[in-house]
Amino acid sequence: MSSPELYNLSPALRLMLMGLAVALGPLAWIWSRNQKAPVAQRLRLLTLFTLFLTFDLVLFGAFTRLTDSGLGCPDWPGCYGSASPMGAQVHIEAAQNAMPTGPVTHSKAWIEMIHRYLATGVGVLILTLALVTWKAWREQQRARREAVMPGGHLLSPWWPAITLLWVCLQGAFGALTVTMKLFPAIVTLHLLGGLMLLALLRAQSVRYAQAHEQITPIALSAASRNFLVVGFALLWLQIALGGWVSTNYAVLACTSFPGCQGSFWPAMDFSQGFTLWRELGTGQDGGFISFQALTAIHYVHRLAAYAVFVMLMVLALRLQRIHGLRQQARWLAALTLLQVLTGLSNVVLGWPLFAAVAHTAGAAALVVVMTGIIFSSRKAPQSAPLSQLNASRLSA
Repeated sequence: MSSPELYNLSPALRLMLMGLAVALGPLAWIWSRNQKAPVAQRLRLLTLFTLFLTFDLVLFGAFTRLTDSGLGCPDWPGCYGSASPMGAQVHIEAAQNAMPTGPVTHSKAWIEMIHRYLATGVGVLILTLALVTWKAWREQQRARREAVMPGGHLLSPWWPAITLLWVCLQGAFGALTVTMKLFPAIVTLHLLGGLMLLALLRAQSVRYAQAHEQITPIALSAASRNFLVVGFALLWLQIALGGWVSTNYAVLACTSFPGCQGSFWPAMDFSQGFTLWRELGTGQDGGFISFQALTAIHYVHRLAAYAVFVMLMVLALRLQRIHGLRQQARWLAALTLLQVLTGLSNVVLGWPLFAAVAHTAGAAALVVVMTGIIFSSRKAPQSAPLSQLNASRLSA
């Protein structure tokens, strides 16, 4: 049986209509229930819903990868040139008969296409946010020029515009994930892109809240602000390492804790393990990747986790003392502990599906919480006393 074309755009319009159907319900509900609310508040509510749906999309993407459904439909954007697996039953049946435990089955095709429907719906919502924000921003500018609107926080059209560009780039990586046959570097970038989309939407929601409620970010000392930025950077590094573990299926290279394979420094091949541009399961020479390389991928992630855990817990303790950030600090500490528990569960329980998806959920939630803290705070001017600045601030 011949392979399908990697790119078949014939079902693209029908997929767009499905995405529109996914987005229209919540869009109409939020807009109708808040007709009298200021536009910034409505945009914030819609952004929070889009953030929620994107969070679900990231989790469903993890579920798709962990159930080996990423190639359930081996072409893009549809399934064997159809907008749903129902129109591709003959092709799926033939592929499943040829390889019953292979990448193409009826259930895997549905999992993959549901993921694409959700992604299209998120894209429609982000496009709506960008267009409405741009329109509202132009109206605010006109009102200010005509002295109808007093001074204050203007809506920024740039955050939703950047988010729109990013979701388009994320869609391109989604296509490459399929057409490049789960190339580890592309799949890892696709995961990081989904989490970056969460960060952009969270930043956008904070900016809408600040525009609506006319509040300014909470002032932090230079030391606390720098500590926060470094912690955020380390979190992204750890997520990238975790994505590399998952996309190379290296979780089970170490099945004990705290050691690995009966040693605290097992045999590892760092060069092969961290050769980034290679096909799935292959090494530098084109042969199968060695077990020592998989061990290196796993163990580097584990060692980095110790440092990131300490960093985030200390950061949570520092933020706990700052009025307006205490709730976020508690969330940060709780999610960090959850990540440790789900990570251990993956190792000692043999990578169960629930724990693996929950581990991705914890990472996504940490990105959302820390992005909220970053954009709800700022470095205090050196000449201004922090106690005086923070006394009048409210949580964003």
